[in-house]
Amino acid sequence: MKRVSSGTYETTAIAGESVRAFVPSPLPPDPPFELSVGLSRKMEKALLACGRLDGLSTLLPDADLFLYSYVRREAVLSSQIEGTQSSLSDLMLFELDEAPGVPFDDVREVSNYVSAMQYGLKRLAEGFPLSNRLLREIHEQLMDGGRGAEKSPGEFRRSQNWIGGTRPGNAQYVPPPPHKVEQCMSELEKFIHRDDIPTLVKAALAHVQFETIHPFLDGNGRTGRLLISLMLYEDGVLSQPLLYLSLYLKTYRAEYYRLLDVVRSDGDWESWLHFLIEGIEQTAMGAVDTAHRLLALFTADEQRVRDAGVKLGSVYQVYASFRARPIATILSVSRSAAITYPTASKAMDVLLGLGIAREITGRSRNRVFAYDKYLAILNEGADL
Repeated sequence: MKRVSSGTYETTAIAGESVRAFVPSPLPPDPPFELSVGLSRKMEKALLACGRLDGLSTLLPDADLFLYSYVRREAVLSSQIEGTQSSLSDLMLFELDEAPGVPFDDVREVSNYVSAMQYGLKRLAEGFPLSNRLLREIHEQLMDGGRGAEKSPGEFRRSQNWIGGTRPGNAQYVPPPPHKVEQCMSELEKFIHRDDIPTLVKAALAHVQFETIHPFLDGNGRTGRLLISLMLYEDGVLSQPLLYLSLYLKTYRAEYYRLLDVVRSDGDWESWLHFLIEGIEQTAMGAVDTAHRLLALFTADEQRVRDAGVKLGSVYQVYASFRARPIATILSVSRSAAITYPTASKAMDVLLGLGIAREITGRSRNRVFAYDKYLAILNEGADL
């Protein structure tokens, strides 16, 4: 259905310039849209893919093992959309305090994204509702100590912002004036808790609305992408938080931004829904494929250890630890495997000899090891 736009404009003054700020209409769209046959079929396929992804918890020997690395890949990808230059390996090295030469602000931002995501999921698991209060708390975690830490972490903005351009007057988009932010976010919170709209549709609409409001001075893109995952988790589409859309949105970044603009200018919610729901299906299928490939890798490498005639139980313990954390030190694996440092060192030497582990520092002391084949699978599409 053709709409003129999805909101109205309010003239406001920024830095001495008069600009038109966009104020989105409350959701759902008015006039309402009907789900077409094509969109309904896409939703069915997306939900089926989500169901397969959710079934991984019965397939994986330890769902947390997969979740640890998958969450970190999402953090890297979501931050890359915003221009950071950190890789998955950079993040894992940072978490080991072994990241020489890595841009500190970039990797800190990615690490904060992991913390913010985990915080939000923990609060939801405790029964705390997905609300503006929780979004502010998540934002505070996201901005802690990194770039943007001076931009009111955890608080809705009290000044005007803009997107694109060198000044408000030539900006690509100007979000609502600050005095409208609380009202817009309050209406969005009410919409998030409606139970008469399919979850996939609701999450897709809520993401656009959040990005349109742009309620924070910084970190809106990352928070808005988290919002999709949190809504799918809270509404029970997934019992494990394993669906993250940043790879899809990074791959089709130009189309993503174009469709956000078209929703605002033309009220074309239908095109946006087709795009995002297709992304949900592709992302869920990709996650299932990644999990299967990791399981195949683990099975093959465990067999290589057995075929080599290794009888030391410590090798299997260190391999299990290495599988859970694919960048590690002798100290980290000795702690996680609950074995002595010398025993862990000998076991890691066996994995080096089998080509499962690779030493990445070139040092004789304080060495760091990578599970290259594991990281290669996770890094597909996440390279800069």
